[in-house]
Amino acid sequence: MTKKPWQGRFKEETSRILEEFSQSVSFDRELYPQDIRGSIAHARMLGKQGIITEEDSKLIIEGLEGILEELDGGSMPWKSVLEDVHMNIETLLTERIGEAGGRLHTARSRNDQVALDLKLYIRDTCDAILERIERMLHCLLERAQEQTDTVMPGYTHLQRAQPVLLSHHLMAYFEMMRRDHGRFLSLKNSLNDSPLGAGALAGTPHPIDRAMTARELGFSGITRNSMDTVSDRDFAAQFLFDAALCQIHLSRLAEEIVLWASAEFSFVTLPDGFATGSSMMPQKKNPDSAELVRGKTGRAIGNLTSLLVVLKGLPLTYNRDLQEDKEPVFDSVRTLTGSLEVMTGLIGDIQFEAGKMKAAADGGFTTATDLADYIVEKGVPFRKAHEITGKFVALCLAKGCGLTDLGIDEMREECDAIGEDVFNILKVGSSVGRRDIPGGTAGNQVQIAMEEARDWLAKINSD
Repeated sequence: MTKKPWQGRFKEETSRILEEFSQSVSFDRELYPQDIRGSIAHARMLGKQGIITEEDSKLIIEGLEGILEELDGGSMPWKSVLEDVHMNIETLLTERIGEAGGRLHTARSRNDQVALDLKLYIRDTCDAILERIERMLHCLLERAQEQTDTVMPGYTHLQRAQPVLLSHHLMAYFEMMRRDHGRFLSLKNSLNDSPLGAGALAGTPHPIDRAMTARELGFSGITRNSMDTVSDRDFAAQFLFDAALCQIHLSRLAEEIVLWASAEFSFVTLPDGFATGSSMMPQKKNPDSAELVRGKTGRAIGNLTSLLVVLKGLPLTYNRDLQEDKEPVFDSVRTLTGSLEVMTGLIGDIQFEAGKMKAAADGGFTTATDLADYIVEKGVPFRKAHEITGKFVALCLAKGCGLTDLGIDEMREECDAIGEDVFNILKVGSSVGRRDIPGGTAGNQVQIAMEEARDWLAKINSD
C-alpha cells in the first residue's frame, strides 16, 4: 500500500485493492503527447504571468520536452501506483528538475487537465480518421469509374428489384462516407474552446491567461463555464457516435461483400490478400476481412452506449466515473481506423464479375416496373398498370419464362394499348437508361455524380 503525495489529509495508505482498481495509467498513458503539450503551454503561461519564475518555467518546459522524447522512444517506465498519465509525468519531472517540477500544477487541476488532454486527442484523431476516409472515398470513386457499363440487380428486401449500374451502387457508399467525412470535419472544427483554467470546478484565484494557453494549443477561444468544462464529455460522445455510424456504413458494405462472394451470388472474386482459408476444408476462400469489419461494428456501437450510460446520471461536476470515458474512445479509434484500412484494401483489389451481375439482372423480373410505367404512358392509371403487370409476372411464373418471352398477343389480352415497342422497354439496359434524373442510375447521371465527386475530393485535398 502506498500513500500518494497528494493525500496529505489521509492518515492511512490507499488499499492495494483500490489502488489497482482505480488506476488508469494502463490506458490513459496514450494521452501523453497531449498531456505534455498542455503542460508546456500551461508552464509557459505561468512564467509569463509571474505566477512562477521564468527560470522555473524554462526548467519545466525543458524537462517536459526531454520526457516527451523518451516517451516517443518507448523507454520510460509507467508506474500504476501513481494512478494516471498526469501524475506519472509530473512525478518524473520533479525527480529530474527538483522543486520546480512541483510548481507545474499551480492553477490547474487534473479535472481541467484531463478534459484538455481528451479534447486534444480527439481533435488529433479526427485528422487521422479524415485521412483514412478520404483514401476510402478515392478508392470507391476509382472502382466506380471502372464499372460504368456493368449492370447488376438492385435489391429491396434482398429480392431483385430493378437494374442499376454497379458504379451507381458503389457511389451510394461514396455518399455515405462523404457524410461521415463531413461529420468528423464538423466535430474537429467544433473543438475550439480550451478547458484549461477551469481548475477543479470553480476556476482559480491565480492571475492566469486562459487566452494565451488557448492560442498556443490551437484553440480559438476558451470554455465559458468552469463547472460545465470539467464535466463536459459531449465531444467524446459525439466522436463515438460519428465513429459508430461510419463503422455501420463500412459494415453494410462488408455485408454485401460477404453475400456477393458466396457461390449463390458469385458477383465478386475475393483478393487472396484479404481472404483466408479453412483449417479443414481446402476449397474454402473466406471473406474474413469483411466479416471482421462487420463484427467489430458491435464494439463501436457498444462504446457509444457505454459512455452515454456513464454520463446519464452524473451530477455536477467532476466524478470519478468520467475515468471511463477514455477506453471507449481509444477502442473506437483503433476499431475504425483499422476497419477503414482493411475495407479500402479489400475494395481496391476485389474483382467484380460483370457477367454474373448482368445475368442476375436479366432474371427475377427486374424490369417489371418498367413495364408498368410503359402501360401508364399509354394512358392507364398506375394502380391498374401495376395489376396488369402483376398478372404478366404470374403468367411467366406459371410458364417458367421471362417477360420478354411472352407473346404480344398474350400481353394485349390484358392491355390492348401494348405495342411491339414494349420489348425494348423490357431490356435491362433500357431500364437503366430511362432513369435519367439527377441522382438516378442512368449512365450519364452517374457520370455527372462521379465528376462532382472528383471535384469535391480535389477541393478538400487542396484545402
